[in-house]
Amino acid sequence: MLGRPKFVLASGSPRRLSLLNQAGIEPDALRPADVDETPKRGELPRACANRLARAKADAALKSVQLDDDLRGSYILAADTVVAVGRRILPKAELVDEASQCLRLLSGRNHRVYTAICLVTPKETFRQRLVET
Repeated sequence: MLGRPKFVLASGSPRRLSLLNQAGIEPDALRPADVDETPKRGELPRACANRLARAKADAALKSVQLDDDLRGSYILAADTVVAVGRRILPKAELVDEASQCLRLLSGRNHRVYTAICLVTPKETFRQRLVET
């Protein structure tokens, strides 16, 4: 491979792309992963975020392996989970769902877990989780 390895963002999120752009990083390709984000029964928020970030990275890697131009790229995937205690809040898609989540959060402590998963050109996986 000549030159620098390429960089693939495994996300369709305009916010994630914007954050990378603010850091001066422009992905060579976007490969949003179509992954079922439903938490597993009894799954804790931290484990859910880690599992989903890894699943998105796996899905993007499979896509990249089929593309000669992108094979050997760095791939970055992420997932964010909001939780009140052990309860994982759904990703609101409708105004009513968003309103219900905001009512649940109102006046209560909650945590936000963001997991990232980086796939290296040698196809090794590195993961980190941030809790706020």
